[in-house]
Amino acid sequence: MHRELCRRGAWLLPLVLAACDGPQSALAPAGHEAEAVSQLFWWMAGASLVLWVLVVGLSFYASRRRERPWPARRAARLILVCGALLPTLLLAALLVFGLRLMPELRAPGDGLRVEVEGQQFWWRVRYVLPDGRRFETANEVRLPVGQRTEFLLTAQDVIHSFWIPSLGGKMDAIPGTTNRLVLEPTQTGRFRGACAEFCGASHALMAMSVEVMEPEAFTAWVERESGAATASTDGGAALFLARGCGACHTVRGTAAAGRVGPDLTHLGARPTIAAGILPNSPENIDRFIRETQAIKPAARMPSFGMLPPAESAAIATWLGSLR
Repeated sequence: MHRELCRRGAWLLPLVLAACDGPQSALAPAGHEAEAVSQLFWWMAGASLVLWVLVVGLSFYASRRRERPWPARRAARLILVCGALLPTLLLAALLVFGLRLMPELRAPGDGLRVEVEGQQFWWRVRYVLPDGRRFETANEVRLPVGQRTEFLLTAQDVIHSFWIPSLGGKMDAIPGTTNRLVLEPTQTGRFRGACAEFCGASHALMAMSVEVMEPEAFTAWVERESGAATASTDGGAALFLARGCGACHTVRGTAAAGRVGPDLTHLGARPTIAAGILPNSPENIDRFIRETQAIKPAARMPSFGMLPPAESAAIATWLGSLR
């Protein structure tokens, strides 16, 4: 029986270890804050292991090795030391260790500010540059490596929770309140963020694409992203406006200036659509236009399956060309 359990445990071990890596793992840190969180986790896990070994060892000793009861004074001393003193010392040490991390994690940013507003079920992202310029995007965050970026978090409707596990800890986004979070990426690459607070029917479909770039590449991206879109000149643009899409969405450089839905100015350059749940392609954009409520239940955008297929395909092709 014990051998069978060990054999099954050996098969499960690679799966457990594989879960510690990847673009959305708090145990694969790629940021200064995530490294502190990971370090705290391993210290807590180590302290828990010490307590577990102690309790299991005493239980084994009492049940298998000790045939007679201990004297009352000795038993009281054991309870005092192992049941009260040792856990208190371990928890106090962890508390001091955690508190020492906080001042550095709450230090000011380097000038770049990102305002993130959680909505059902997507993220509105506004960049405020050190020179005062502002621009907006959606469901995508790009950051320069090695620089501390200040995030100001709020929500429009219900409580959301902003979390990029590989870069730092989570922070709630609460309607009517602005919370502050500072992240400093230490590695370039693409990561995944998510909403970590249940916020409605499509909570699990509210992800975020995060890319950490070299400072020069980030500066070039800012110049492109803050400008108007470069798009094809086919009939999709006219259909987008004629069918009322511009009443909810903004596309800079066109008459579309809606504020209800995500800014679509550079949609074609984003790796995913619909808050991280579909790869970005004209086919998937067309599918999302026609089957919005099936793909993302309870989203504020209705399904537009009533559009002729040729029209929705033309709109999707045009949106996919926005760069």
